[in-house]
Amino acid sequence: MLETPGGLAAVAGLLGLCVGSFLNVVAHRLPRMLEREWAAQCAELQAGSDAMATRLPDDAPFDLVRPRSRCPSCGHAITALENIPVLSYLLLGRRCSACRSPISVRYPLVEAFTALGSAGLAWHFGAPWPTLGALALLWALIALSLIDFDTQLLPDSITLPLVWLGLAFNLFGTFTDLQSAVIGAMAGYLSLWSVYWLFRLATGKEGMGFGDFKLLAAIGAWLGWQLLPVVILLSSLVGALVGLSLIFFARHGRQVPIPFGPYLAAAGLIALVWGAPLTAYYLDTIR
Repeated sequence: MLETPGGLAAVAGLLGLCVGSFLNVVAHRLPRMLEREWAAQCAELQAGSDAMATRLPDDAPFDLVRPRSRCPSCGHAITALENIPVLSYLLLGRRCSACRSPISVRYPLVEAFTALGSAGLAWHFGAPWPTLGALALLWALIALSLIDFDTQLLPDSITLPLVWLGLAFNLFGTFTDLQSAVIGAMAGYLSLWSVYWLFRLATGKEGMGFGDFKLLAAIGAWLGWQLLPVVILLSSLVGALVGLSLIFFARHGRQVPIPFGPYLAAAGLIALVWGAPLTAYYLDTIR
């Protein structure tokens, strides 16, 4: 089944449904795990020599697996039958089975998008090794986008491994040659780092976070430096359009920051599939 494009796409789509459900958990829990870690570090600093004896008020196990997922309204533990991607949401009538509180539509949308994206990438690349790399990149970018949208954080625990994983895949020239990947990682980080400092020197304000630098470095490590101009152009264009729309139509405050990570992630995925023709078109246009 995996030897045919359709079979590989079907398997990737089913796997994407399951991974999409897990990505919802990652987006919800990872920021809270980081908050607990920061609180523990602060407690250690305050405790001094008695740091090891200091316990946080909420010191129960909390990670990506524990405790079981629960309804945020009533605390009802989600059963296996209630946790089937997309299908459970529809069968439950979009409400908790215990308290009938509405379930956010975001959960099935993330699951469906992850499934469709996984199937599409498997169909596009065909070969198992590039498909595996493309799926890893897709899933990481979805998780980062969700977290950045919610908290305006791009955790190092995802961005930094993503840089090294991109370089590892390109050891074998999966998406680009290793030299282009290394230069892409450096150029991706330094380009936004330079924009950050120029903006800060000119205005005294921070225009973006350091996580954006690392995310673009990761995209450069996967795709090579040649596709970075297209990624930056696409992400800036979409970000500007969305930002202006939020300001004029949704009355989004001008001083309220807008996360840039989702636009970088979207541009990176577009470049992953259509980067070469877009770059050729871009170069023809500016000549």
